[in-house]
Amino acid sequence: MSTPLLETHELSVHLNGSITPVEQVSLRIEPGSALGIVGESGSGKSLTMRALLGVLPEHGGTSGRVELANAAGGRPCRTAMIFQEPLAALNPTMRVGRLIAEGARAGGATSRGEARARALELMTQVGIPEPERRFHMWPHELSGGLRQRVMIATALSGDPDLLLCDEPTTALDMTVQAQILQLLGELRGQRGMALVFVSHDLGVVARVCERLAVMYAGRIVETGPTEQVLSRPKHPYTAALLGSAPAFDRREDTLTPIPGSPPPPHAFPAGCRFRARCAFARPECAWAEHMMRGPIDAQTACILPFATEGRFS
Repeated sequence: MSTPLLETHELSVHLNGSITPVEQVSLRIEPGSALGIVGESGSGKSLTMRALLGVLPEHGGTSGRVELANAAGGRPCRTAMIFQEPLAALNPTMRVGRLIAEGARAGGATSRGEARARALELMTQVGIPEPERRFHMWPHELSGGLRQRVMIATALSGDPDLLLCDEPTTALDMTVQAQILQLLGELRGQRGMALVFVSHDLGVVARVCERLAVMYAGRIVETGPTEQVLSRPKHPYTAALLGSAPAFDRREDTLTPIPGSPPPPHAFPAGCRFRARCAFARPECAWAEHMMRGPIDAQTACILPFATEGRFS
């Protein structure tokens, strides 16, 4: 197994000193790999990403460890992030070309002219038509798809080794979404970047990522190769997610919603946090310690994975 580009050890996020919406998250991202993180809204996916980048909300802090290895050539690992809503993330007082060019200056461009040329090159690379004209436009003058491409170009301007993607296609129509996913795949192949891709859409992560981490109520509950997790889930929550999501490769009469709601971060229960919604819960789930079990490449936090796994497929 190669040296990971990024590794977290029991990473937790604390807000206002008393709430811990993300707890004991351990992840490993290999150079050039793609890891997907999925789960319901509020599961802690986006906060985990922000913790990795060090851009938590005010009064937010972390515990645990985040370790970044040197990238190829021995340089420190460069990390960038694509946010979910580009109109909110892009600076409304800066023309998009200047925004990308400033990233290029931070990434090593030595002059304003070189930074501008690099920005135009990136705009072309991410599929922005007429880059010379759009270089001078404001974010609000662009469509959602073009704003997302500007966001990608801005993230790439610093030549990152690790690209964090926080639901980058959620607000886009299906055609633009497919174009963005294809673009990210092509750029990853060309640059050898590693990706961490957060989404609530299982079909999207199946297309983009080789490995998958499933989050529920602030904790990782299952990890493994994407195909294995989606076809043979070991945790009841993963199975419930699959049962509640439409699949384009098969026809089903009905979807099965997950009963109840996730617990709020200020009232996480002891034991398994999914047990109140789990059809396989047993009395011992109320006090079982949260622990990832199984071989290192495919783990689950369920204390009964082998007893229940056959019922999921």
